Amino acid sequence: MLGAVPLAIWCYLLLGRGRFWLARQPETIAFSELKPKRVAAIIPARNEAPVVGKAIRSLIAQDYPLQAFLVDDESSDRTTAVAQEVAESLGEAKRLTMVEAGPRPPGWTGKLWAVSQGVCQAGTWNPDYYLLTDADVVHDTSAVAQLLARAESGRYDLVSLMVELRCETFAERALVPAFVFFFFMLYPPEWVKKPERRTAAAAGGCILVRSQALKEIGGIEAIRGELIDDCALARDVKQRGGKLWLGSTRNSRSIREYRSWRDIGAMISRSAFTQLRHSVLLLGLTVVGMFVTFLLPIALLFRGGAASILGLSAWVLMSLAFVPTLRLYRRSLCFAPCLPFMAIFYLGATVHSAIQYWRGKGGMWKGRVQDATQRRT
Repeated sequence: MLGAVPLAIWCYLLLGRGRFWLARQPETIAFSELKPKRVAAIIPARNEAPVVGKAIRSLIAQDYPLQAFLVDDESSDRTTAVAQEVAESLGEAKRLTMVEAGPRPPGWTGKLWAVSQGVCQAGTWNPDYYLLTDADVVHDTSAVAQLLARAESGRYDLVSLMVELRCETFAERALVPAFVFFFFMLYPPEWVKKPERRTAAAAGGCILVRSQALKEIGGIEAIRGELIDDCALARDVKQRGGKLWLGSTRNSRSIREYRSWRDIGAMISRSAFTQLRHSVLLLGLTVVGMFVTFLLPIALLFRGGAASILGLSAWVLMSLAFVPTLRLYRRSLCFAPCLPFMAIFYLGATVHSAIQYWRGKGGMWKGRVQDATQRRT
């Protein structure tokens, strides 16, 4: 009976959770007949000199013209200078507006304060849409047109893509596809799109949101203290009756480098305990759930008899479920059976996230403690 539990879980995940595991790129939508829309790209940046130039270049080079607003979040490097130099080298300095975020008020996360200042400045330009993107994300020339075409054709209020994450170092190759797999397992795109489902999510590196929808939820201020700001934005838009669309893509990609296992662990740890609402109970249930779902099938192999067969069957199903994500990232299918061991790493990072929170270092990012409880102290 114990062996049947993980097998039943994986049967449900494969058949009953919105086919999250398919990890398909969205189909191309014709945009030649799009009505002109004003798109303002908001790029918060804090010490992003190594990557921001490529991000700005990709935005200025879009097939669909937009206005970019780079918000400097108290950078101590050449972030703004690099961005300005790129715009000037392309002869498009007028399409880049530099915004100083200024001191962060209490109750705001650093990123959302920067985004809010960009939205405020861009509001004077009267955009139809805001493109919320990151300083490390590089977009193909048709990316914004495709986002806009999807939003207009489907009348979506928020369209978001999980950008292709960098996958070059050994740690990235071993762990990044699993990150994408777990994200969509938690937020199945098919469920995100359905109005009758409460599931709401977005991927922060690439979000196109209607200006009217943002206004109706109370602007960025409505989520000012949220550490997982992308999903919080999607949640508020959906609760107000807005339509969401979420998918994955290779046409926009992050160039941020995670050289080591520690770097990736820190990225996960930054928000994992926040996802669990700082609940010890939810943390305990997560530990048990991850063990039963990913590790128990391996343990059952050593029991012999029917238990081994059931455990092996569950392991085969989870490996098959992981294959489409590996193909999306052009990784060897030999990684597929390793998913349980990747789950151990992510579980460890989640526990570490709780420990960091209790130590008063929750949500650490570029020298800032971002956890809401800690910001109030």
